[in-house]
Amino acid sequence: MSPADCFAAVYYVFDKGIELMLPDMKITELGLVCVEERENNTDFSTGSKIVMAMKLGPCRGCWLKWQESSLCDVLVFHCCQVFLNVFFGKPGPWFEDCELDGDKNSIFHDTDGSVTGYKDAYVGRIDNYLIRHPSCVNVTKWNAVVCSGNYAQVYVQTWSTQNLTMTIARDEYPAYPMVLRGINQKATFPQYQPVIMLEKGYTIHWNGPAPRTAFLYLINFNKNDWIRVGLCYPSNTSFQVTFGFLQRHNGSLSKMEEYEPVHSLEELQRKPSERKFYFDSSTGLLFLYLKAKSHRDGHSYCSSQGCERVKIQAATDSKDISNCMAKAYPRYYRKPSALKPMPSMLKGLCQGCGTRQVVFTSDPHKSYLPVQFRSPSQAETQRGDLPVISINGTDFTFRSEGILLLIVDACSVPFRLTEKKVFSLADVSRLEEYLKRGIPPRSIVLLSTRGKIKQLNISDSLVPLGLAKPAHLYNNGNTVFLGFSGNFKPSWTKLFTSPAEEGLGLLEQFIPLQLDEYGCHRAGTVRRRDLELLRQTSKAH
Repeated sequence: MSPADCFAAVYYVFDKGIELMLPDMKITELGLVCVEERENNTDFSTGSKIVMAMKLGPCRGCWLKWQESSLCDVLVFHCCQVFLNVFFGKPGPWFEDCELDGDKNSIFHDTDGSVTGYKDAYVGRIDNYLIRHPSCVNVTKWNAVVCSGNYAQVYVQTWSTQNLTMTIARDEYPAYPMVLRGINQKATFPQYQPVIMLEKGYTIHWNGPAPRTAFLYLINFNKNDWIRVGLCYPSNTSFQVTFGFLQRHNGSLSKMEEYEPVHSLEELQRKPSERKFYFDSSTGLLFLYLKAKSHRDGHSYCSSQGCERVKIQAATDSKDISNCMAKAYPRYYRKPSALKPMPSMLKGLCQGCGTRQVVFTSDPHKSYLPVQFRSPSQAETQRGDLPVISINGTDFTFRSEGILLLIVDACSVPFRLTEKKVFSLADVSRLEEYLKRGIPPRSIVLLSTRGKIKQLNISDSLVPLGLAKPAHLYNNGNTVFLGFSGNFKPSWTKLFTSPAEEGLGLLEQFIPLQLDEYGCHRAGTVRRRDLELLRQTSKAH
């Protein structure tokens, strides 16, 4: 996720990591964030796995774990037993009051239906009526609602209105408004960012005098997407309303247009594409259409021409509270309807769904080799569990007591196994000589033991393969080692041991391949998309 993909990313630092608060994001590109694995799951954390789109996680059976604690290189999915696909939180120690603006506007797009069972559906918090229609499906245990529709955001910025609370209501559900306290609440320009269903009508109200200057930005609107808004003002207010494109890189405005007043709401509704507004002084509502004129590039939140915005300058001497809810409804109430039919629930397993890779990295130009070690305890082995080394999904199992050694070429993608050796308990003494002389350079070394090996005399042999210093390997339970043969000592080389009769469980590592530090000779230059984008941005400035 590039910084341009969201308006504000607010993070909270807890005892066990960092939690992102994002108003809207696409998770095909995820930024570098360190999150440690929690030691004990709670009812609050069982379903909140990927912390995205405001404290929620569309991940089934996964928890995020960083492979490196001191320097984050790779984000992986560490699977564990969970009972919720999604959880939008509830008041408590993990979610505080769960009443921040981001909590209320949490939403994500289940494109393939792999999370909810409804393809092309959106999932939001169950009490959010800005995104609902009558066919939406409530999922109470997730604290969520699953809906079909098209959605965007309106970014409302006001000036010189400290501590002002904004209430937004949809004309179809006026009994369920959303109250937003805004960010930068004590600054001179508070900001409010509700997620809305497109092609619907909304009214906006305040808990104090209406702002004299307000900006409405069209966020994630595609060309011709629209909503109608009615903003509450005192009945004696006069207006100057302008439209323009704001250029984010230098703050300049272009293609400015003035809105003109019309005499009725019916006239306004006949001309939704024109720059018109209607002020209903009997209710205090200033009506206008927010309709996007330009296309977006990819998933940019603004159009290719700039950020489309409407500026409202209001002139009034009234200091009354501008809340028009009592006059607006039921006058402007509309019967709820679904503009996009709710999809049928998928039957059976979702074919080809979900993410295609399980590693998110700050270096996407690198290739990674997923490696897993399953190291059962003595009791688990007696029940039939076998030690396994898995390389890129290929399992290598050994059924007898001894040592399994796998040698992988560090310069081949996806991977090339160059040697597989099994040393029985009687042959363990030969392992030390093989480690010293039998491993070719630029090789990844994967070693796992099974059974009681009283004297594993290989500590000195592991030092050239990445071990910092000789380790005590006598009378241990299981041993797992990841090493590298070459003139470079990677950070991923590790040694794991367990007490006697105990196992190591599941160990997982993503090993980078084809690094220059390994001495690999690449056939061609790797395309660095991140550097290309950086150069493009530098030229634009």
